[in-house]
Amino acid sequence: MTFDLKTALKYIILFLIGVGVLYLAFRGQDLGQIWEEIKGADFFWILASSVAVWVAHVLRALRWQMLYQSIHYKVGFWSAYHAVIIGYLANLALPRFGEIGRCSVIHKAEKVPMFASIGTVITERLFDVLVLFITSLAMLIFQYDIVSDFLYHTIYLNLVEKLSKVNYLWLIVIGALVTALIIAAIYFLRQKFSKKFLRIFVALRQGFGSYSKLKRKGLFLAYTLGIWIFYSLSMYFAFSSIPATSGLHFNAAFTAIVFSGFAMAAPVQGGIGVFHWMVAQSLVLYGISFKDGLAYSTIIHSSQVLLILVLGSLSLGLILTKRVKE
Repeated sequence: MTFDLKTALKYIILFLIGVGVLYLAFRGQDLGQIWEEIKGADFFWILASSVAVWVAHVLRALRWQMLYQSIHYKVGFWSAYHAVIIGYLANLALPRFGEIGRCSVIHKAEKVPMFASIGTVITERLFDVLVLFITSLAMLIFQYDIVSDFLYHTIYLNLVEKLSKVNYLWLIVIGALVTALIIAAIYFLRQKFSKKFLRIFVALRQGFGSYSKLKRKGLFLAYTLGIWIFYSLSMYFAFSSIPATSGLHFNAAFTAIVFSGFAMAAPVQGGIGVFHWMVAQSLVLYGISFKDGLAYSTIIHSSQVLLILVLGSLSLGLILTKRVKE
């Protein structure tokens, strides 16, 4: 019961942090004017943006299905697709819970061991992190004159100021204690649950090795590239939804998707607050006012959340109906 209370408190705190960032982002802004911009948005381009995001989700399901096939698990496309969408739905409630949630869906629907699924998800996420790193590097190389000032004044100087206040001795002590606890926990688990621990390790290793066993690595990489292209297209299409951002080019969408990638990595439900601030900041680099950037980020974030709520509820209903029939 205590564990449940602690877990609930943790997620409530994370949610409140997101709301706090959202408040700080909108504080001092003309909310009435922002709302007028949102109300007057062109629905066609919002729909086009949502379709682009949906295509990215489909590509993610196809890519994940390939990893299962490489380790000899027959996971159907629709099972993978519904699991991905339900995972995003779960992330709106509990950050990072979606990864476990979609593995659970596959376990129930296709009888794939949980830890084998977790291994494939970690493998998949590593490629996403790699793409985010490469795109960030490309942004720095090709748009250095645009992003350098933001990185120096907003990121670097603030980071240096915070690090100057850190007590490194305490940091080393805490790091050593955490390392010792992890080693002790692994040793305890191996001693008490040696056979079960071995099965978990084998299943995880099977999932981790899924990419190396792929026969069509080129297709996997094409799906990975396609996911990020369609995410960028969703940003680009949404530019045309309001007059303030309609003149922006694809390079601005490229930068916005990099900023949003780091925002969505934050352990906050649906990236609320952090996403709005980061995307708005990315558009400021291209001469868009922070207020207009907030209007844009609110439109695209809300449309994506609505998409997941609709598609996620539909997928969840279909999966539950399927299980009831079985």
